[in-house]
Amino acid sequence: MKATFDLSLKQARRIALTAQGFAESRRHAAPGRSHFGKVARRLGVIQIDSVNVLTRTHYLPAFSRLGAYPQAALEAEAWGKKRTLFEYWGHEASLLPMEMQPLFRWRMARAESGETWGGLARFGREKRAYIDNILAEIEQRGPVTGGDFAPGQEFPGRRGEAGWWNWSDGKRALEWLFWAGYLTTATRRGFERVYDLTERALPASAIDLPTPSEEDAQRELVRRSARVMGVATEADLRDYYRLPLDGARRAVRELVEAGELTPVTVQGWGKPAYLHPEAKPRRIKAHALLSPFDNLIWFRERAERLFGIQIRLEIYTPAEKRVHGYYVLPFLEGEAITARVDLKADRQGRTLRVQAAHAEPEAGPETPAALAAELTRMAGWLGLERVEVAGKGDLAGRLQSALQAPAI
Repeated sequence: MKATFDLSLKQARRIALTAQGFAESRRHAAPGRSHFGKVARRLGVIQIDSVNVLTRTHYLPAFSRLGAYPQAALEAEAWGKKRTLFEYWGHEASLLPMEMQPLFRWRMARAESGETWGGLARFGREKRAYIDNILAEIEQRGPVTGGDFAPGQEFPGRRGEAGWWNWSDGKRALEWLFWAGYLTTATRRGFERVYDLTERALPASAIDLPTPSEEDAQRELVRRSARVMGVATEADLRDYYRLPLDGARRAVRELVEAGELTPVTVQGWGKPAYLHPEAKPRRIKAHALLSPFDNLIWFRERAERLFGIQIRLEIYTPAEKRVHGYYVLPFLEGEAITARVDLKADRQGRTLRVQAAHAEPEAGPETPAALAAELTRMAGWLGLERVEVAGKGDLAGRLQSALQAPAI
């Protein structure tokens, strides 16, 4: 007897893309700060990463969904005077909506108790007096950066005591205090984090929110994960905010019992899945270059189930062993990932360099032109004047021809 499924793979893919905002992509001719804010709240978490070969990854998810929005919009929402985002360990290092700050206080409490995070937890146990002194100095003196502990620098108020306020321990103390919630990012200078007391850096409207129990917080995080994924396995729901196995499993069970999640089977997945009640399978017409850290694909197992391709981060792979390149962005064309491009922003040469271009099995005859148009849009958004393609990859020649074709 032929197996039946609640959802076909096509339906699941459409649901996932709709939940992630791709059904509504590029609706605004001139997206601004309010549009960025809506994307950030919808996604619930934006991963931060320092690699800047193209542009830092936290700028890319909104471009994929909105098009050429001003990067200053993100900076204002994340680090401005009236910001609506804060930094913490959500997925990895992340920007999160301000109202979600109480939902991570259980993680901060676990960090302080030393239950998790290996070496940093050990440092917290062994150097707690030192950490408390650092905190007292910040309380008295104001914000600091990791650079304040660098060799040749004296921590404010500790001149002549460089052996005490040393670089490596000072930086670890700041990170421990960040994990434990005593400090947060007040702003950034370039990409350097400026730390301050959480109660000084964040608005009272967030600080004064009640602290939920660990169980309630994890249930709400699973609820939010389900909404932004549409349909997901337990592992998918757990990964979105990197929840502990027991907490995520309990939360999923409770949400199913409450009728907030519906168990379903998805063709080809091989694992039980859960459907959010607001999920809708809409036809997707988006064209988007996806950061390797985009919410849609950051969990590689889920990306493979949805799109049938393996996505690997090859930044840390030796050059001779890379398959697709160094900083590779998959290209979403409609409802399929049809290509991958290894991109580099040559800012001095004002050129977006496509160092390799590879086609995927679902690529069609329209793919080179669609990809060329999206690369041209990205170049303009980044303030670059042209797109140039190297000869690597089976799509490179056709992509180069599409870029050289006259506009219709």
